[in-house]
Amino acid sequence: MSKTSVCIVGSGNWGSAIAKIVGVNAKNLPQYEDRVTMYVFEEMIEGKKLTEIINTTHENVKYLPGHKLPENIVAVPDVVEAAKDADILIFVIPHQFIKGLGAQLVGKIRPTAIGLSLIKGFDIAEGGGIELISKIITKHLQIPCAVLMGANLANEVAEEKFCETTIGVKDKKMAPILRDLFQTPNFRVVVSDDVDAVEICGALKNIVACGAGFTDGLGLGDNTKAAVIRLGLMEMIKFVDVFYPGSKLSTFFESCGVADLITTCYGGRNRKCSEAFVKTGKSIVELEKEMLNGQKLQGPITAAEVNHMLKTRNMEDKFPLFTAIHKICVGEIKPAQMIDCIRNHPEHMQTFN
Repeated sequence: MSKTSVCIVGSGNWGSAIAKIVGVNAKNLPQYEDRVTMYVFEEMIEGKKLTEIINTTHENVKYLPGHKLPENIVAVPDVVEAAKDADILIFVIPHQFIKGLGAQLVGKIRPTAIGLSLIKGFDIAEGGGIELISKIITKHLQIPCAVLMGANLANEVAEEKFCETTIGVKDKKMAPILRDLFQTPNFRVVVSDDVDAVEICGALKNIVACGAGFTDGLGLGDNTKAAVIRLGLMEMIKFVDVFYPGSKLSTFFESCGVADLITTCYGGRNRKCSEAFVKTGKSIVELEKEMLNGQKLQGPITAAEVNHMLKTRNMEDKFPLFTAIHKICVGEIKPAQMIDCIRNHPEHMQTFN
């Protein structure tokens, strides 16, 4: 049997961290091709091409400095060249770029390929709704697409600290193939067939993390922050129940759900930038440039996409925390006004459920 070829589409902080795992597993497991291509958006770093630096020093000096990538990870600046022979395409880029890159790949990849999205976010669909990134990949490239979401801060994954993750996949034949590509003693994979809920958790938790950051910036303490996290989780569950009925409540207790929510609300970039937003008075765009070294902030964009959907359906009042966080991000209300939203949240108006 021919071996399975893998391409990683993206090379930021998270993409480079996951390349450490995928590269080692592809090298050590006989069913995979040793060579793993990684699409790298070309940049000049101190007069040298980033792809050349990665391929000679085996380090992504911009997005994951201090960590050696496996030597079988090959940086390629052309996405079509990187992806054309792949059986598994791992998408790990900011969600706002997926349509552009997807358009470049149409008709240029193997028709038997499968996708795996590590992208946390949505896109606005026609008619005022949202579209899941995995569905966009499937629609444009005509390939099935699974998802991987979890409490996986990139630097800690790169440092091989223990963590869990969730792979959402419908096809039972694909499940062990994807699990084996990622599973390590310190990166434990749980597979779920509740794909939509797994993916939605990964996107919505970034909105809640902004709220957690606002509470930190206001100096409100851990009790208030815990209330934001709890109410955020309730709105995540409600969102899935209203717009994607049929999902399992148990999915929210996997790594993709409550674990990822907690991790992001205490250690993620959305929390850090939102705290700085309150303390400095600078805009989200300014802070992204100052604090993220070229990475993108997903929480405010996702909040805007969700709010567009809620507003179209006249449902903003049903998701008051999501709505307040969006309005703070765009300057419609002050961060301190989020506390009024918490105090008056519908969850606090119920005596019995």
